[in-house]
Amino acid sequence: MSELFGMAVWAWTLRAHIAFHTQTFRIHTVMRKVRAAVVPVVLVMIGFAPFSQAHSMPGSRPDGAVAAERAVLAAPRDGISLDEAVSRAERQYHARVVRTDVQDEDGRKVYVLKLLSEDGRVFTVRVDAQSGRSR
Repeated sequence: MSELFGMAVWAWTLRAHIAFHTQTFRIHTVMRKVRAAVVPVVLVMIGFAPFSQAHSMPGSRPDGAVAAERAVLAAPRDGISLDEAVSRAERQYHARVVRTDVQDEDGRKVYVLKLLSEDGRVFTVRVDAQSGRSR
């Protein structure tokens, strides 16, 4: 009986061993195909990386370019950010902003700020994101 059990265990182990090697072979061929496709793409991307970095770095500018850049910087921007609205409201009302919300009112972006004053009063200020005016 024990010999029969031993033969069964040996047959099961041999079967599992053969199945494992077959699976390893399948995975190996798939991984070889994946590497053959991915490695060239990665190498091309690495090759173009210095060009994309160099494009965004400042370099020498032709005469008159600095004056043109100053004009662009002096031009009005597209409103104020939420951070700017919070800092302006805190300075203007001498209070801390405890909650913010962004709403759309008639197609205009409005920051709704809830402030807490030093004496414990809570009030709401609405800031137009385009003009920066508070109400």
